[in-house]
Amino acid sequence: MPRVARPRRAGARREALAAYAFIAPNYLLLLIFVLVPLVGAFLVSLQRTDGFGDGTFTGLDNYARLASDPLFWRSLGNTLLFTAIVTPLSMAFGLFAAVMLNSALPARPVLRSLLILPMAVSGVATALIGVLIFDQNSGALNKIAQLFGLPSIDWQSQAGPAFASIVIATVWWRTGFNMLIYLAGLQGLGPDLYEAARLDGAGAWQRFRNVTLPLLGPTTFFLVILNVIYSFQVFDIVFVLTGGGPGGATSVLVTYAYETGFVTRDQGYAAAIGMVLFLFALLFAAGQWRASRTRDLVE
Repeated sequence: MPRVARPRRAGARREALAAYAFIAPNYLLLLIFVLVPLVGAFLVSLQRTDGFGDGTFTGLDNYARLASDPLFWRSLGNTLLFTAIVTPLSMAFGLFAAVMLNSALPARPVLRSLLILPMAVSGVATALIGVLIFDQNSGALNKIAQLFGLPSIDWQSQAGPAFASIVIATVWWRTGFNMLIYLAGLQGLGPDLYEAARLDGAGAWQRFRNVTLPLLGPTTFFLVILNVIYSFQVFDIVFVLTGGGPGGATSVLVTYAYETGFVTRDQGYAAAIGMVLFLFALLFAAGQWRASRTRDLVE
């Protein structure tokens, strides 16, 4: 027996070494481009800097400043509000489009291409398109409003319209991605459950609510994580479209960190803002994962 077990253990050891060799490049890239910069940012957040020369170690002073910084709390509130609006809207529109495209809809390839098209452009390009649409002086929306005798909207001068413009542009940009993921999930569902529900007399809405939505639970969980993390990190659309204005009404944590680090040259404080943002994203992802595991165990 020992003579048989020893080669098996040796074979298992070789398989484990081969597996580690295959995943080692991924871990190396993760170490170089994620973990090392993250540790570096944390060390910078413990210093007071002005952009020139070495920083001065101040411990947790930068984090203490956050508690009494009204601009930080406003940016945090804007980030949470932006996330709470954009995430459900873009996912709901994506799910609706996926359900439509998964049915016998005419010209499905054309409609699918139109919805996916925003994914082909960057966030900066999307924001520039938004400028052409929402500019309060020469934007397409105000031009159309003037043709019908309607009042123009001060998209850049008023807080509400400015915030609405970045929400609309972001939802338009993210809907295609959510649709694509939901469509893949729908196409992976078998027809047996739908046929059984139809035989039991379930209507279209009942089949959607009681069959489609529960089966898309893992897809929805995946998309919630991605959309929330993206919303926490939104920068390009806000920076190009509104610049954080008017009066900080559309400032989010990343734009505030950018202004702090590259305009006022306080990189230590900007790094502290970034670490708080990372902590929020990490806690949310961990909470969602724990909630998902708890629901699966209960079910």
